[in-house]
Amino acid sequence: MNRKFLTRDLILGGVLLALGIVIPMIFHTVGIMGTVFLPMHIPVLIGGLLISPALALLLGMITPILNSSLTGMPLMFPIATIMMFELGAYGLISSLSTRKLKLSPILALIISMIIGRIVAGITVFVLSSYFGVQMNALTYVKGSIITGLPGIGIQLILIPSLVYALKKANKV
Repeated sequence: MNRKFLTRDLILGGVLLALGIVIPMIFHTVGIMGTVFLPMHIPVLIGGLLISPALALLLGMITPILNSSLTGMPLMFPIATIMMFELGAYGLISSLSTRKLKLSPILALIISMIIGRIVAGITVFVLSSYFGVQMNALTYVKGSIITGLPGIGIQLILIPSLVYALKKANKV
């Protein structure tokens, strides 16, 4: 990778990581449910569309852990642990989908959201099977989709528009 692009990706990844902490804090401060509007997902999905796959994966994995460490939300175990794998998959898959497969941002988002939720389900299954976590994988995934429908809708409208505007303005 070209040094110019690596530097750009690192800076953009850092900005998105900061947003991944600040946006959920704002939501919680004003009493907006993170489980409904999914504010932590937005910077990770944007990162997946704009930065390298490795950095997008790292962004997705670090964001929930750092949030939990700094704010106590979400709980480190099991929710932040589940989200670490889910958001890591979002970042990786959306980045690979746009960079390697040349898919449109909207299609990349849809695919990454599906795969990320499958990864979340697998993570819940592993945690319940091997670590005694009292959760059902299918119930968790269905619940997160149903509860998060407003956030999913916002992501599918906001993120492609924002990424398009940033690229058109030649800012990324």
